[in-house]
Formats: sequence, structure tokens, C-alpha cells
Amino acid sequence: MTADSAQPAHQLPITSLRGVGAHLRDRLARIGIHGVQDLLFHLPTRYLDRTRITPIGALRQLAEVVIEGEVLGADIVQGRRRSLICKLGDRSGVVTLRFFHFSASQRNALTRGTRLRCYGEVRLGPAGLELYHPEYHVLDGAAAAPLEQALTPVYPAGEGVTQPRLRELMAQALALANATDGPQRALLHDWLPAAMRPDLPPLADAVRYLHAPPPDAPLDLLLRGEHPAQRRLAFEELLAHHLSLQQLRARVRCQRAPLLKAPAELERRFLDSLPFTLTGAQQRVCREIAADLAQPVPMLRLLQGDVGSGKTAVAAHAVMQAVGAGFQAALMAPTEILAEQHRDTLEHWLRPLDIHSAWLTGRLKGRARAVQLAAIADGSARLAIGTHALFQDEVTFARLGLTIIDEQHRFGVHQRLSLREKGCAGTMPHQLIMTATPIPRTLAMIGYADLDYSAIDELPPGRQPVNTVAIANSRRAEVIARIHGACRAGRQAYWVCTLIEDSEVLQAQAAETAATELALALPDLRIGLVHGRMKPGDKATAMTAFKAGEIDLLVATTVIEVGVDVPNATLMVIENPERLGLAQLHQLRGRVGRGRAESHCVLLYGTPLSQHARERLRILRQTNDGFVIAERDLQLRGPGEVLGTRQTGDINLRIADLQRDAGLLGSVQRGAATLMAEYPQAITPLIQRWLGHATRYGEV
Repeated sequence: MTADSAQPAHQLPITSLRGVGAHLRDRLARIGIHGVQDLLFHLPTRYLDRTRITPIGALRQLAEVVIEGEVLGADIVQGRRRSLICKLGDRSGVVTLRFFHFSASQRNALTRGTRLRCYGEVRLGPAGLELYHPEYHVLDGAAAAPLEQALTPVYPAGEGVTQPRLRELMAQALALANATDGPQRALLHDWLPAAMRPDLPPLADAVRYLHAPPPDAPLDLLLRGEHPAQRRLAFEELLAHHLSLQQLRARVRCQRAPLLKAPAELERRFLDSLPFTLTGAQQRVCREIAADLAQPVPMLRLLQGDVGSGKTAVAAHAVMQAVGAGFQAALMAPTEILAEQHRDTLEHWLRPLDIHSAWLTGRLKGRARAVQLAAIADGSARLAIGTHALFQDEVTFARLGLTIIDEQHRFGVHQRLSLREKGCAGTMPHQLIMTATPIPRTLAMIGYADLDYSAIDELPPGRQPVNTVAIANSRRAEVIARIHGACRAGRQAYWVCTLIEDSEVLQAQAAETAATELALALPDLRIGLVHGRMKPGDKATAMTAFKAGEIDLLVATTVIEVGVDVPNATLMVIENPERLGLAQLHQLRGRVGRGRAESHCVLLYGTPLSQHARERLRILRQTNDGFVIAERDLQLRGPGEVLGTRQTGDINLRIADLQRDAGLLGSVQRGAATLMAEYPQAITPLIQRWLGHATRYGEV
């Protein structure tokens, strides 16, 4: 394959198409369509079959059909909702067309004897089968109007961008793509060498097929995303994402980083100060990180470890390496509770080494904030611990050599790279990224291709697996009695409230209601309350009291998912666990079982349970292995939820599916290596084609 000298396709604006002015251009931009190439790769999510007419007498509920018939009558009905009811019949039967939104002219046009062709979904209404708001047009004359010659695509749409408009624009774009010269030539240029796609169709053929599948196309295969045309595009899309992260990795490795190697005596003192011996897995990961820190190129390493595996100790070892070499370290966590937990733990371990830390969160104001900022700026604070506040512009470091980001899935690519600008003397700090939510291999290969990988796959000795049971809410009194017994025996417990609604107000109300109920049922227990609507100081006071054993039962929302370490807490009740994903349930469960005593988690579910909810609870009962749970969570919820990308926007796949297309990932990795080595001119066009205006890795 040779480099293509045509003008880059992304420079052919969407306004090149007939009928696209400034107003429509802006609306298309909101759904990610900025140029003609973006439109061509704005792919259908499903298809409608308008290539055949179904007799009215053969209609079945929930089927999407084309019907033809004669209007037998139309009337406005004043029911619970005012509606226009039209009876349509053919020789085989009669069906109702129902319109809740209609005009007087529409009512007048539906006169008895008018012939219509309609398309819609068949539903069961009050008087039999109905089509709600079907698309329709009047048939003129006796001659039969031609049917569609291909399956009708349904595209992701937006406000003011209708399906008919998208189809009309797509027809124009496909006609442009047929051009053999000019900038249009690059629209469907196949940048992959033939050797990389031996069993897949050429790009242009795949795109045209997916926008207009023939009537005999295998609809089931298309709906499952398993047609060869879909696999061809899924392969290229995954390849583009992988290449974009490889580019980021290459750019980072072109930067200089400080050499961080602590004196052997300091490392010995650190290890002696720990109240435990590092596990074999922790020691291995510490060596991997130390080897990275001793290099003049920036470390970008992802550290995965299940709940309670000891990631914080590994992070402390890395901090010791940075400080021992004369540099500062920064540790960023997504919540104040988790940041405070790290501060308490790290200060306890590092204070014997004369390593002083600063503390910075959004709620720190005034004089106290100024003092912390000054300590970071003049270098007297060798370690800075905090939340998002650490990467604000006002924060300057004297000699930042290492950044550590915990629970990294809560941050986007922008955020996990923003601290790199705070390095000193033209160097980029090393970066360690930690997560207690194991990321499935399939996601890590695409979502974190810019990172090296370490895993702590061994729990500390003596750590007890948490016994998990699922109990229906109808047995709530039994569960409350169990809580009472555990607390009277000197243990502590959590009661976690969840809600479907993403509302801190409603979650706080649920927790307050539960706390009141439990206080009435258990008057001899000391009951505390923590939720996201509390003032930070009040929340911290409650958490401190719980850690100190001054509270027997802590009622909380999911704010305690991470960052709470109370070894004496051996029982957790999670209300309505069916409302949460597997990974979050596993994180919550990890708040117990942190000591040597036997611990239990009760999943107090509501009925009836959906099949998916039953499966989630079954998996949680069967295993405490976070890596197994992560893989099952991916299967049940999809990559967007598992990675948190619905918030961060880091991976927004158009046609690929990381679960369905996992088998392509090995070929994707090999293909990326081939392009980088032999066809580098293809890399930028591929990334622009699939990521387009969303390309932002490394551009912070």
C-alpha cells in the first residue's frame, strides 16, 4: 500500500452536502458529525424491513411491518388522552391507527376510501391490535407504489435531525464517495493492507452494505453485529483506538523523566516501619515500579489489585523512592473520604522516615489552604495528598517526580494526564495509576493500551473471604436481629442504602429513613449516618467515630464504596443490591473482611427480581475474586458502564463491541504493530476517521 496524497477526508465539510446550512450543521455537530466522512461512519444501530407488505390479518404484536389498506373511517376520541383513531382495512382484516398528536388537515385527509401505506410497530390496544403514530403516505391511483429495495437503516439521531433527513444526507455522501478523483477519493479509502484483512470485505463495500443492506440480507446476523461487513468496520475502529493510545505512549516516551532511586538504607527503614511483611505479589510489583522509576522516560503503569490486596503499601514504596531521590510525590483520589484514608495511612507509615505531607481538597479554604499550597510550592511537603484540587492551576510543586492516581476509572484521560504538566525543569513526572476495580483483559487492551500493567494477585495472609448471602426483603426483621447480635458481640456493621435514581437528595432521604427505622428497632445500639448531602465536616466526624468504635452500626449510601478501613466491621447489609452493578457491589463488600474475623455480606433484595439481577447476585455469592467479577460485569453491563466512560467519554465506540468482538483484539494488536512498522502513513487517517473531533489523547 502506498501513501494516499488526496486531501484528508475530514477536511471535506458537511456543508458540502446539499441542504446543509449553518443551522443543520450545528445540529449534526452535536451528534458527532462534522464532515462528510463522519457521516459515512455514522452507522446504523438497527434496520427496518420495508421491502414487503404484511397482510393486516397476519399482524402479530410487537412486529414492525409495512401494511396497505383503505381508510374505513376516522374519528377524534376524547378519552384519557385525546386521540385520532383511524380504521384501516384490507381483504384480510382491520387494524387501528392511533395518533395522539395530529393536525386538522391530517384529520381531514384521512377520509373514507383513501388508500394508505403505513409503517410502524404493532401493539395491543384497548380494541385489539393498533399502530401508534405510524409513518404513512397516501397511495395515488390504482398502480402499486414501489417498495423499498433495501433494508431501511435506523441511525443514532438527535434533536432536529430526523431519520429521513439522515438517510437523504447519507445517500448524497455515498454518491460523493463513488468519485474517483478530488478530495472525495479519500472518504472510503482503504488504509489497511490486504494482508491484514484476508477474510473481511474491502472497506467501501462494507460501508455501502451497512447503509443499504439488500432485501435478502441476513437480518439476524446484522442485528447481532456479526455480519462480515460489521466485523470489518469493528476491526478498523478498535485498531484506531489502539493506535491513538499507542501514539500517546510514544509521545510520553519522548519526554524526559527524573531518575528516582532511593538509597538502600531508606528502603530498609521503610520496610522495617511497616506493621506487616509485604506479600510476594507486592514485592514483585514494587520491583517492577522501581525499575520504571530508575529510567529517564516517564513511567505510565496501571496497578490492579483486588479489594484489600495492599495497593496502598505499594504506593507508599513508590513515594519513598521519589522522596529518597530528592523529589516530591502527589497522590490523587476521587473522593475526600478515600483521600483522607490515604493521608492517615501514609502519614503513619512515612512519618518515621521524616517524610511530611500536605493535604488539599476542595473544601479546604482560606488560611489553611494557603498554608498547604505554600508547603507544596516550597518543597517542605514531600508528599501531596488530595482530590481533584491537586491539578488546579494554583497548585505548583517544587520538584514533582511522581504522581499516583487511585481509583483511576473515576477520572478521564484528561484528568489522569493533567498532573504531568506540573513536573520540574522540563521533565515529566512518572505516573502510577491504581484501581481496586479489576479491568477485564479485553477492556485493558483497548482502554489502557498506553499503560504498562502490574497486578497484585495475592491477598495478605489471614485475610478472610467474605461470606455472601442473598435474602428477600420480606425477611428484613431477621436481618435486623442478626445486626443486633453482631453488634452486641462487640462487632460493627454497615447498612448501605441504594436508589435507582442518580440523586444525592433521594439517596440521603433513603439513608435517613433507614437510620430512623433502625434506631427504633435497635435502641440499645449507637447508630451513625453518612450520605453525600452531609457537610464534609459532619461526614468526617461520623466516619472518625465509626473507625474509633464509637458507632456500632453505620447507615450510609454508596459514598463508603471506597476509602473506609475498619477491621472491626464484620457485617454489611446492602439494601436493594439489584440496583447496582457487580463491580460496585464487590467494592462495597470489600469494606468488611479487612480484619482476621469471619465477615458476612447480606444482599437484602426486593422482589420480583429480573433475570439479570438474579444473575448478578448469584455471581456475587459464588466468588470473591474481583477479576472473575470484572469479566462477568463486562458481559452483563457492557464496556461503557464498567470503564465509567459514560462519564469520561474516553471510549465511544460506533460499531465495535468489546465483549462481542473480543476475538478481534489479538489481530488488532498485531495489526497496530504492522502499521507502525511498515505503513505509518495510514495511522493518522485511521485515527481521524474513527475518533475525529474526539481525538484528544495526550492533548491536555
